[in-house]
Amino acid sequence: MTTEGMNRYFTDVELENYAWKIGYKDKILFMGSCFTENIGEIMAGLKFQTLINPFGILYNPLSIAASLRRLMDPKPYCKADLFEHNGVWGSFDFHSRYSASSADEALAAMNEQLQLGHDFLKEADYLILTWGTSWVYERKEAAGPVANCHKFPASDFHRYRLSQEQIVGEFTELLTCLQKFNPKLKFLSTVSPIRHLKDTAHGNQLSKSTLLLALDQLAAAFGKQHFNYFPSYEIVMDELRDYRFYAPDLVHLSPVAVEHIWGKFSDVLLSQEAHRLMVQIGKLRKAVAHRPFRKDIPGYVKFLTQHIDKINQLIINFPSLNLDREKEYFQQELNGCEQQ
Repeated sequence: MTTEGMNRYFTDVELENYAWKIGYKDKILFMGSCFTENIGEIMAGLKFQTLINPFGILYNPLSIAASLRRLMDPKPYCKADLFEHNGVWGSFDFHSRYSASSADEALAAMNEQLQLGHDFLKEADYLILTWGTSWVYERKEAAGPVANCHKFPASDFHRYRLSQEQIVGEFTELLTCLQKFNPKLKFLSTVSPIRHLKDTAHGNQLSKSTLLLALDQLAAAFGKQHFNYFPSYEIVMDELRDYRFYAPDLVHLSPVAVEHIWGKFSDVLLSQEAHRLMVQIGKLRKAVAHRPFRKDIPGYVKFLTQHIDKINQLIINFPSLNLDREKEYFQQELNGCEQQ
């Protein structure tokens, strides 16, 4: 269902006229919950310059803050920083996607992401933060919340909800440090619309409310030239408050819901030039997906040649675009035609 078709059934969430617009020349770092990966992956697919969650999915503000501090000061992880649990090596700072059957393999993956994130953060134009919950888990034997519990027993952790004051205090200091680390960096925040029902329905509402109040206070403190808020949570709660917009688990969003939020996001936060280029990138992606009935005809050779020429021109006009895979695909297809 299109956004236009759905508009008859809900009242639109009013969106701001944001002071800045994101373009293809910008570098965008995404940090936070799985919702940030939904939007980040769309932008990556459209060839924006992105880095998505170098520590993996992070849910609570303090774990996100700790990860950003580590990116500013990228001290490599060592074996002593890891745990071994049921034959798997991992870190309480990282998502389980970086865990491995050997310590060396896990450390290689984690330290590669750490350095990649450090280098990207130094040059990033935008940091997009998505907070999922204000509930945190802290190991009883160590101070500080964990980013992921890695299926350790619940009895190993102390669980509590952050206060608005705790979050604002931590991020006021953190964002100030980030501005010194990278003076051009701008911050876009959002609260994940994905509900944490393990915290109970009431606990989830208290959690989201705490996040919303903290972000509102930070936005007022840093000003709209530096810090903005995008209402993804409000869009889902108001415009998409129907289980047909959820995945089968009734917690995560369906592709239709993600696409709806992306449409709103792109309308107000992307530059006009970015919109024009997105159309061209979309056509290229369709061309890559095209499968001809026959490859041994002149028309297909012309099709391939034209798209290689289009890619070359796009790269001249937008040197930051990475279209290597698309160009390689068309070139391989063309080489195959010439050999027939």
